[in-house]
Amino acid sequence: MMLFGKISQQLCGLKKLPWSCDCRNFWGWLNAVFNKVDYERIKDVGPDRAASEWLLRCGATVRYHGQERWQKDYNHLPTGPLDKYKIQAIDATDSCIMRIGFDHLEGLQHVEKIRLCKCHYIEDDCLERLGKLENLQKSILEMEIISCGNITDRGIIALYHLRNLKYLFLSDLPGVREKENLIQTFKTALPSLELKLDLK
Repeated sequence: MMLFGKISQQLCGLKKLPWSCDCRNFWGWLNAVFNKVDYERIKDVGPDRAASEWLLRCGATVRYHGQERWQKDYNHLPTGPLDKYKIQAIDATDSCIMRIGFDHLEGLQHVEKIRLCKCHYIEDDCLERLGKLENLQKSILEMEIISCGNITDRGIIALYHLRNLKYLFLSDLPGVREKENLIQTFKTALPSLELKLDLK
């Protein structure tokens, strides 16, 4: 709450917003601020802690390796040795994560599951970036992408780089139009993948 309190105090001090109080632009700007990558912070606290801070700041949740409980509260992030808490799963349901924040994922080595549900800022570029991250190519086993309206076939196909992916669930993605092509691509690239489609 302290983080949001400081931000709201700064915002209240502004005489006039640069977008003439256009709320959509304001929230887009604020979400971009939450996604900004602080490379010094990553160096100081390590990739898992910095990624946890980014994800929780944007409304996502994380689960650490060896724990059952999902971490939801930014102010209750665990403390202790930097290498103790490794992100194993990410649930970005209703979060504001966007492409500019995906550099936070670069140093993560233990992420096995990612769920992207109702993520309005997730686009094909995000999935292409995800597919290019070497550590995630090795570690991700499961993905779910649900109701992300900006995703098209191009973004989904980029996931074939996740060579250990065992399960992929796709639902309510109006931009994905070539189901048969997707099925063939994944069948060839990832023969052991369980691909579940709930697409129109």
